[in-house]
Amino acid sequence: MAPPVSRSGRTPPANTPDRGTAVQVPGRPALLLATVLATALAALFALFTWQVVTDGPLRRFDERVGNAVRTGGFPHGIAEFFADLGNIAVAVPVLAAALVWITLKTRPAWVPQLAAALALAAVPALVAPLKALIDRPGPPGMDGSGGFYPSGHAATTIVAYGAAALLLRTHIRFGRQLIVVCALVVAANGFGLVRQGYHWPLDVLASWCLGGLILTALAFAVRDGTELDGTEQGGTDLQNGGSARSA
Repeated sequence: MAPPVSRSGRTPPANTPDRGTAVQVPGRPALLLATVLATALAALFALFTWQVVTDGPLRRFDERVGNAVRTGGFPHGIAEFFADLGNIAVAVPVLAAALVWITLKTRPAWVPQLAAALALAAVPALVAPLKALIDRPGPPGMDGSGGFYPSGHAATTIVAYGAAALLLRTHIRFGRQLIVVCALVVAANGFGLVRQGYHWPLDVLASWCLGGLILTALAFAVRDGTELDGTEQGGTDLQNGGSARSA
């Protein structure tokens, strides 16, 4: 059957949707992925916390691993350098420099910078009450009777460096490589904290879960409208594309 011919004598594009036709929303898979990721991180954090509070088998295994790493042969100087990556004096200036660079590059935009700053401010707001509530003792040799779970340094590291990488990745050529470097920095910091006897491994893992939740929220807050709000944009693009082809 021959396709219909318009009054102008041209065949309309076959795949051009009507204004009332539903257009697939590209953002729905991304939103679903973020939801699944956040749920998994929250579940892991709940599991770790339950095991720490109840002195479960995972906590006992955690302390055996922590003691093995702490008394291992990895050089203390390098481990201390890794651990220091989570200090406020180091991590905060890194994020601040990234925010300044982004502000100079995209002057009208301010939401990503504000969201990143709020994400880092959320770290002590979440970690401090949890430390006081759970009151887990630290590894042998650490001062104080409790307040080591979760790790504030590990949480600061993943949020500060993660937020910087998240915001910079769309403005530089090596965005994906930057994410990999950020992951290596976070992992090195966690290892250094355990190697130096500042924290147990579960303290670090729990902080990574919290930091991952914060970064997931940050990614959603600074998302590109064409990625997560695609209904109108997608429809507009398809309609414009159809108009261009029929022009």
